[in-house]
Amino acid sequence: MAKSTGNTPVQKNEQLTIMIEDITHEGSGVGKVDGYPLFIPKTLPGEEAVIKVVKVNKNYGFGKLLELTKTSPERVDPTCHVYCGGCQLQHMSYALQLQMKQNQVHNVMKKIAHLEHVPVHPIIGMEDPSHYRNKIQIPVDEKNGELITGYYQKRSHRILQNQDTCYVHSHAMNEVLPFVRHLMNKHGVQAYDEKTHRGELRHIMIRTGHFTGEMMVVLVTRTAKLPGKERMIEELREKFPFIKSIVQNINDQRTNVILGKKTKVLWGASYIHDTIGDLTFAISPKSFYQVNPVQTKVLYDKALEYAAIDENDVVVDAYCGIGTISLFLAQKAKKVYGIEVVPEAIEDAKKNAERNGINNVTFTVGQAEKVMPTWKKEGLDPDVIVVDPPRKGCDQEFLDAMMAMKPKRIVYVSCNPSTLARDLRILEDGGYEAKEVQPVDMFPNTGHVEAVVLLDRIKRANND
Repeated sequence: MAKSTGNTPVQKNEQLTIMIEDITHEGSGVGKVDGYPLFIPKTLPGEEAVIKVVKVNKNYGFGKLLELTKTSPERVDPTCHVYCGGCQLQHMSYALQLQMKQNQVHNVMKKIAHLEHVPVHPIIGMEDPSHYRNKIQIPVDEKNGELITGYYQKRSHRILQNQDTCYVHSHAMNEVLPFVRHLMNKHGVQAYDEKTHRGELRHIMIRTGHFTGEMMVVLVTRTAKLPGKERMIEELREKFPFIKSIVQNINDQRTNVILGKKTKVLWGASYIHDTIGDLTFAISPKSFYQVNPVQTKVLYDKALEYAAIDENDVVVDAYCGIGTISLFLAQKAKKVYGIEVVPEAIEDAKKNAERNGINNVTFTVGQAEKVMPTWKKEGLDPDVIVVDPPRKGCDQEFLDAMMAMKPKRIVYVSCNPSTLARDLRILEDGGYEAKEVQPVDMFPNTGHVEAVVLLDRIKRANND
């Protein structure tokens, strides 16, 4: 091993052999040199690796795997060798993936929430952890005069050329995507160039109804003009009869945001449909809808179990989106109030309620932390609050508003264990007790994990 000449035991570009002792929640192996941690992607605990040090910080560094001299029995041959950065766990067995995610949730409950006593149940995985995604958004570029599609290489804006078959995409999307690209090339559509702000096609989005088989194709363009669109529509319809909607979204801004404000239907319906349990939902280009429909049912069933509502209960569903959880709750509750800041989502939620014949739910546009204090003043005292926030978790103002309403139970659905643990600590200090945690694997082969937590209000002597 080369000797270090700096303040750290390793230097950039140094090659060394190292034992992998642990793994991060993102799936990188962790080895140590004189106590100094190095994070090495594509390695597993128990492996011996020859690595090159590519970055050195004061307290930790990063390495690149050159060769494995000892492999873990949990290593598997990746189905996809592209390694776009999306499926960063595909080199490890599914059993180890589940264990890693279980440990992640358990660790944040202990280290961030300081709730060592709260049981974290075994994670619920998938019987078949492949081809589960019902939505893709693929960037478009140009190479040698032709359109190419594929995901960006990790930490770059370089597209990995024509990545047509993806292990996590649905089979139907893997068939449709290359044909759409073929049509674009055939009809002379130019790829958008983000440097010059020229060209036409920016992204291709495909959404599917897992249980209905319906598909929507969304062409995201810089311009309203789209060469050959009439003929492209005919060819798409002829080859794939399950396509029910072809949509153009126009985004003329210099931005990394994928969808623009203007959307027009080129052919078919403005929605496709899918089902979760007994409920049917309409999905538009901008609808938030969980990307793994099989595990969504598992997640929502657990949330409904924890809510333990009956026909006398009033429920608030914060961050309700298009009403998916709200309508599940409404099947059991006396009344459900859903809040969502996106007006289009609330319109979709209302239509979904009507579509399913559910009339004991009210949807309101607004920020939950602003709406809930008003409801409190008006005398609304919910028995249960269900919250499913974005990755950043809940703002303090929202947590304060939720605790002020004093529901007997809170069900917290989270896609980020770290912010979940942070918020649970606040709720515990505010008079609620976390009773149990159920992790759910919504995104196999990635480092992401969801969890559902049940919290009960602590009964005090003054009945507060």
